[in-house]
Amino acid sequence: MLGARVVSTGTVLTSGATRTTRLLAGALSGLVAGVVVAALDSARGSGWWLWLVHAMVLGVLLGLFTGRHRQSLGSSFAIGVLAGLLDWIGGPLTLSVLASGSVPKWSITDATAAFDDLIRSALLGALAGTVLYGVFLVLRRRSVASATEQPRPRIVVVGGGFGGVGAGRRLDTLLARGLRADVTVISDANFLLFTPLLVGVASSALEARHVSAPVRAALRHATFLHGRVESIDTADRVLHVTSGNRGSQRVPYDHVILAVGGVAHFFDLPGVAEHAFALKSIDDANRLRNHVLATLEQADLEPEVAEQYRLLTFVVAGGGFAGTELIAELYDLVHDVLHYYPRLHDLRPRFVLAHSGGRLLPELPEELGDYAQQTLARRGIEFRLGVRVTGADADSVRLSDGEIVATNTLAWTAGNRPNPLLSCLETGSSGPVSVDECLRVPDFLGVWAIGDCARIPDPAQQGAFYPPTAQHAIREGKTVADNVAAALNGRTPKPFRFGALGVLVSLGHRRATGLVLGRQISGLPGWILWRAIYLSKLPGTEKRLRVLADWLLDLGFPRDIALTSSEIATVPASAKEHHV
Repeated sequence: MLGARVVSTGTVLTSGATRTTRLLAGALSGLVAGVVVAALDSARGSGWWLWLVHAMVLGVLLGLFTGRHRQSLGSSFAIGVLAGLLDWIGGPLTLSVLASGSVPKWSITDATAAFDDLIRSALLGALAGTVLYGVFLVLRRRSVASATEQPRPRIVVVGGGFGGVGAGRRLDTLLARGLRADVTVISDANFLLFTPLLVGVASSALEARHVSAPVRAALRHATFLHGRVESIDTADRVLHVTSGNRGSQRVPYDHVILAVGGVAHFFDLPGVAEHAFALKSIDDANRLRNHVLATLEQADLEPEVAEQYRLLTFVVAGGGFAGTELIAELYDLVHDVLHYYPRLHDLRPRFVLAHSGGRLLPELPEELGDYAQQTLARRGIEFRLGVRVTGADADSVRLSDGEIVATNTLAWTAGNRPNPLLSCLETGSSGPVSVDECLRVPDFLGVWAIGDCARIPDPAQQGAFYPPTAQHAIREGKTVADNVAAALNGRTPKPFRFGALGVLVSLGHRRATGLVLGRQISGLPGWILWRAIYLSKLPGTEKRLRVLADWLLDLGFPRDIALTSSEIATVPASAKEHHV
């Protein structure tokens, strides 16, 4: 059933017609229309060759600019008439006047004098648009018939993140250029989440829908399937997918691109999975935001100061990019809205970051990590370096140095593991799946992997692998799409090569630090550049404007404290008695 659906979608020729096809179809339509108009115009005389060239040019323009999308007969006719009108304005009323050495006036007198040309141009455009519609209709039917007789290779992209959508969009472009294949993108979320700004959602600085873009809107020629891939049968080349209330369905493939990312890894630490807040999805960010705000509401109601201090203690596990940005943004959120809670004005919220490494931000040079730590420490954020979280319960977090931090909030950014779907490959490794330099999974024909779920060798460093960042995933997606297309056409796939442009981390309070093109940048300039780069990378002008509006409002107004969940923060009686 799904296979038939993919074929019918992938063979709409007016959506996927190549530029050459549109050019030839337009030229033919213009020629036919020009001959008809010339035959009806007995006064044309000996200039009919020039007229036919003019008509073919008009037809070519119609084919190039309107042949990208499927048109109805009515819209093709109307667009043709409009093209004829523009042709009349640009020709007899403008170019012809300029050619005579005069200045165009576009007056009623000039328009009346060129009325016959108007009728001629409008008729030419209308006929060309109508004939073009017929040509595309014939080609489309032939394309459908050809696809029915000769099944196309099936390419399936699994995952709707940066890598998956990057691969899907590149394949979509290749389809428009003539790639003969059926492409399906499968994801359990129907939107691309701009994860670098997810911390802003958790800290109430950004609206959740502003950092996500629908996948369907990015695909014109490929098919999108909103569902979850439960297993992969690499022997029969079939994916088992659950979607909506339709239960499980089989999706066959000739090539499958795995871009399924990773999931939070709690290392089986007691109580952590049950009480920690991960930050991998929109739901995670909203859940953490609502929890923090509900905790402030609860603390404002709490009569006991000791319990208020526990509620106002926030712990983040992990000192990488995500953990550092999260602790900074949570600090800004709480202090930005604390004036709304009069009973908490005399209390000082506590923020603790626990990191197993010896220094903050190990991905950056040591001096930048030190700058970040000193900047955050000056605000009062506490650091527990070389210390791991070993367990958690409803009212505390246990650290490896023996300290027990009384808290109601533990945010987890300290570990990820590959998506469980990769276990279907049976590679013998529990980590990301290893691929070759062309992004192929060895020993599995037609299987490719990119993004966080893949271990991709970096030729610049012996034995090293490319980092799991968004900028790498986007480019991996383009490369793997080109390589799959090359494999289908009998060409040799190309190795993935990419040098990171840089990396920036926000420290909140209009500060950031990082590396850009090998140069270190920190402070306010770093923060401005951080926002400018992420704003430019957002998918679509609409999302950029919405995020920009959120950021501008954040400069002059306190953050929103409206709870978007009916859950209310509560404190177990036993925990409360323990801290009395």
